[in-house]
Amino acid sequence: MRKILVCVAGVAFGVVCLTGTAQAQFKNGGQATELKLPTLSQRASTTQRIGLTDITINYCRPLVGGRKLWGSEVPYGKPWRAGANDNTTITFTDDMSVEGKPLAAGTYGLHMIPAADQWTVIFSKNSTSWGSFSYDDKEDAVRVTVKPHDAEMQEALLFTFDDVKPDSTDATLRWAKLAVPFHVSVDVNAIVYGSIKNQLRNTGGFTWGGYDEAANYLLDNNYKLDEALKLEDRSIASEERFENVLGKSQILAAMGKKQEADALQAKAYSLASGLQLHFYGRGLQFQKRQDEAFTIFKMNIQKHPNEWYTHGEQARMASAHGDFDTAVKEMNLALTNAPDQAKNGIKGLIARLEKKEDINP
Repeated sequence: MRKILVCVAGVAFGVVCLTGTAQAQFKNGGQATELKLPTLSQRASTTQRIGLTDITINYCRPLVGGRKLWGSEVPYGKPWRAGANDNTTITFTDDMSVEGKPLAAGTYGLHMIPAADQWTVIFSKNSTSWGSFSYDDKEDAVRVTVKPHDAEMQEALLFTFDDVKPDSTDATLRWAKLAVPFHVSVDVNAIVYGSIKNQLRNTGGFTWGGYDEAANYLLDNNYKLDEALKLEDRSIASEERFENVLGKSQILAAMGKKQEADALQAKAYSLASGLQLHFYGRGLQFQKRQDEAFTIFKMNIQKHPNEWYTHGEQARMASAHGDFDTAVKEMNLALTNAPDQAKNGIKGLIARLEKKEDINP
């Protein structure tokens, strides 16, 4: 009798549950109220990181169970909790943009208002209610309108993150044969820059490497180059090295200060060890900057003509020009003096060269 009274009280307060045996916990149609027992609409959580920002959706997964959902079990024009049981929630660890509208970091109740041709997605400042039954539009943080589309059958409601990009993704509700996506994006560079400043106040700020990594991030993203230059100067002040002097030259080049950049680049090369130049040249190759890589190789060969890695560089240049006999000879010389951990890789390169296969990326 006790469970029957609970259901009646729910109806009296306007609580409308998805009906049918697919939603019943017990065979008599009741739900557990005193104990924690398995529920048909099982709890789930999904998280996607964009840059340094985590987006997490917590929800319960009702089953279709043969029912007609849209416009029937889930009425059109009324707020729906986008799941089952408790309020579906979405959490952003940093400020976001949802369908172009700003939304502050935090946890929000996620509600949706279905319609035949478009849905309203609601982010409520109240994330602790039971479903949408006490939903109040005065607590809305943001509302957006999105277009649903047909999708493959999904028996248990599911949230996915689709079309993941470096600064955005589509969060998508999928249930039955319908998908409802909403686009979320974040100013990654601004958030990373703020994080960098905080990290440099910790252990990352006590080494040349921390400042160098920070400067390189800003350079790679063409963001706050003036600040990148200051960070690289801090790195050099801590310890002048090939990496940070080269980094500073690249920042100056990006700022259009070619003469200063060229002078620092030459200085960086003078500070580099043979292996540092080798790996820098190989990095240029992987960036499809072959001519620049070969310029570095030639410089390295002149400085270190008898090292195993410079024999490998000569082999790569010969390979690029189709001179496989010379390439095999040079790579065998590399094999003779290479460290043990490099020998198997070199043997593989020799086998490719013997088949007259170019070994350059």
